[in-house]
Amino acid sequence: MRFHLIAVGKLGAGPERALFEHFAERLSSPLSVKEVDEKRSLPSAALKKSEGQKLLAAIPARAVTVALDEKGKAIASRAFAQRLGVWRDEGVRDIAFLIGGADGLDQAVLKAASMTLSFGSMTWPHKLVRGLLAEQLYRAQSILSGHPYHRE
Repeated sequence: MRFHLIAVGKLGAGPERALFEHFAERLSSPLSVKEVDEKRSLPSAALKKSEGQKLLAAIPARAVTVALDEKGKAIASRAFAQRLGVWRDEGVRDIAFLIGGADGLDQAVLKAASMTLSFGSMTWPHKLVRGLLAEQLYRAQSILSGHPYHRE
């Protein structure tokens, strides 16, 4: 199974990138990153729509999509691991995780997603969410393989 992180905006050097790379490098499944950006100054609704179109266009064919959104479902790490395990066992080859811009995800992206996931009711910086996702993917991998990391 391959993981794809498709996000609005660029992740420059800094602690957020270091956190992301720390966990992404530990994954046994590849995690590719595709960054999309809207350079035009647009009103919020138009910006979300444009970013949404770019996110949707970057999803690999036949990939299961997971939208990361504050209004999504917050689930425990074990439940997330189980969901990934079910997709793996069903033969899913690609899972795309979508992170929107500052104004969030367009409704078209949310409707296209197989799952809408939240990391809790708090608002997280989008650059930090990448690291949180990489850590949860590594934690899920550890849970599914019986590795003790999950107990740390």
